[in-house]
Amino acid sequence: MIVLGLETSCDETAAALVDDSRRIRAERLFSQLEAHRPFGGVVPEVAARAHLEMLDGLITEVMDEAGLNFTDLDGVAATAGPGLIGGLIVGVMTGKAISAVHAKPFIAVNHLEAHALTPRLTAGIAFPYLVLLVSGGHCQLLLAEAVGRYRRLGTTLDDALGEAFDKAAKAVGLGYPGGPAVERWARAGDPARFRLPRPMLGRPDCHFSFSGLKTAVVQTVEALPPGPLSDTDLADLCASFQAAAGDSLVDRTRAAIGMVAARTLVVVGGVAANSYLRGRLQALSESLGVRLVAPPQRLCTDNGAMIAWAGIERLRLGLTDALDVAPRPRWPLDPEAEPVAFAGVKA
Repeated sequence: MIVLGLETSCDETAAALVDDSRRIRAERLFSQLEAHRPFGGVVPEVAARAHLEMLDGLITEVMDEAGLNFTDLDGVAATAGPGLIGGLIVGVMTGKAISAVHAKPFIAVNHLEAHALTPRLTAGIAFPYLVLLVSGGHCQLLLAEAVGRYRRLGTTLDDALGEAFDKAAKAVGLGYPGGPAVERWARAGDPARFRLPRPMLGRPDCHFSFSGLKTAVVQTVEALPPGPLSDTDLADLCASFQAAAGDSLVDRTRAAIGMVAARTLVVVGGVAANSYLRGRLQALSESLGVRLVAPPQRLCTDNGAMIAWAGIERLRLGLTDALDVAPRPRWPLDPEAEPVAFAGVKA
C-alpha cells in the first residue's frame, strides 16, 4: 500500500510518498520562511499563493523520484484541517482532483492526528500512548487510544508554546521564527539570572498557560537599561525563558503521566525539535520509567510524510472520505472534551 500525502496547512508546502512498510519513498518540502520573515509571522494570503504555486511541482518531483504513476497509488491524503483555510483549500482540492481523475480513495487528514501518529511511522509504537503536542498553534496532552480516538487531558488556556517562543523572541529583538533563535542564544546564557514565572506549576490538572511568561519577558526587557540588549543580557534572558518554559512543560507532562496508564510518551510538533526541551522530557521519562519517543527533527515540523502515513493508517481501516468533504480551519482531536476557561479565554 502506498499513499501520496499533501501538507498545506500553514507556511510549508510538502508532498511525500509513504508505504505501509513505514518507508518514505520520496518527500519534498518548500519552506515559505523567507516570504513571511519581513512580516514577523505568517501572512495567510501569502501562504495560500505560495502553496498554489509550488504544490504541483513538488508532487511531480516525488512521483518521478519514486518512479511511480498516479495509477500506482492506493490513496491520496491531504491535510483538511486545522489550519489556514486558504492553504487547506489548495491541498484538499489538489488531492481531490488526483483522486477523482485516477479513481483513488481520498483521505481528509487531521493535521494534529498526523503529528500524533508520526511515532508509529518512525518507531512502530503501539497504542495506547501519551501525546505531548507542542507547536506554534497548539499545546495539548492527549491519550492516543486508537486511530481516530483521542482523549484530551490538557490544553493551553492562552498561548501555545511555539507562539510564546516567537513572542519572547520579538520582545528581545530576535527575528522570526523565534523558536530556533531563542534556542541558539540560550546555549550561551545563564538560565538562573532572570526570575521568570512557571505558569500552572503544581496544579492538579495538566493544562498549560504561557501568556504570563511571555509578558514577564517583555517586562524584564523594559526594566533593563534603554537601548539594544547586550549579548550577555540576550543570552541570559533566552536561557531563563527556555528554562521556565521547560519547567512548566515537564510539570504539566508529569501530571498527565500520573493520570493515565500509558507507559510511552511521545512528543511531536514543531517545538519538539528543540533539543533542550527534548532533554528535559527525556530526564522526566527516565525518572518515571516511561519510554520517550520523539520523531527525527525534520519530521517534527510540518511535512508530507506524516500526512501520507496518517492516510495509510486510516485507509487500512476503511476510513476514506467523499469528494465533497470540506476543509475546516478548526478540527479538535477530541471534540467531546469539555471547554476550559481561564481569564475569559476558552480552549
